[in-house]
Amino acid sequence: MASVKEHYGQLLSDIYSWMSGGFETGVRRNTQFFNKHGLSPKGSGVAVDLGAGCGFQSIPLAKAGYSVTAIDLDPKLIHELKGQSKDLGITTVRADLFDFDKIINSSAELIVCMTDTILHLASKEKVALLFCKIFSALEPGGKFILTFRDMTHELTDTDRFLPVKSDENTIFTCFLEYEPGTVKVHDLVYKKTDGAWTFQKSFYRKLRLSPKWITEQLSQSGFKRTEEFVENGCITIIGSK
Repeated sequence: MASVKEHYGQLLSDIYSWMSGGFETGVRRNTQFFNKHGLSPKGSGVAVDLGAGCGFQSIPLAKAGYSVTAIDLDPKLIHELKGQSKDLGITTVRADLFDFDKIINSSAELIVCMTDTILHLASKEKVALLFCKIFSALEPGGKFILTFRDMTHELTDTDRFLPVKSDENTIFTCFLEYEPGTVKVHDLVYKKTDGAWTFQKSFYRKLRLSPKWITEQLSQSGFKRTEEFVENGCITIIGSK
C-alpha cells in the first residue's frame, strides 16, 4: 500500500487539475463557495489552507484579500500553485499539514481543510488532535471550514467501481474496498501516448468519518458553534471560535 504522499506522487498529482475539471474550473468552484458563505477578511486577514494542492482554495482566498499560507506535501502540486499565483503573494510551504502550527507565527482568521484532505490523516486520534491545534491557532471569531465525503455508507458490488473522468487520452476509474475504519481507494489510470495505452495503478486508505463524529470532536476541541451543509456531494462543516 502506498502512503498518501506516495500515492499522489506516483499517480494523482500529475492529473489532479484534469480530474477536477481543469484548473480554472476548480478555482471558480471555490470562488463561488467562498462568496456564497460571505467569506472576506474581517479580522487579521490571515488564512491557512491545509492540504492546499494546486491552489483551488488558496487562490480565491488571496483574491478575496486574505494573506494565505498554503501547505501541502506534494512538490508537483506546490509547484503548480506557485506558477498559477505569482502575483498574489501566497506563501507556499511543502510540509505535513499536521505540523501547520509550527509554520504559522500568528493567529489565523480562517483555516480551511477541504476536498477530503481530512480523510488522509492516519487515524481518528490525529484528526481530533488536529482540531485542537486548529482551535488554538484561530483568533477569537475565527472560522474553520472543512469539506469531505461521508464514506461511512458502504457501496456494494459493482457500485464500488466509480468512473472519475475520461477523455480521448486518459481514463480514470476508482474502486473502493471497505474496512471497519477505513476505505481502500484503488485508483486506476489508463493513458494514451503516441497511440499506445499505458496503465498505472495504486491504492491508499482514507478514513471513514461521519459528520456526527466530526461535529462532536469539534465541540470537544472548543468550537461553540458549527454549521453543516451538503454541497456538490460533499459535507461542509463550518466551525466558529
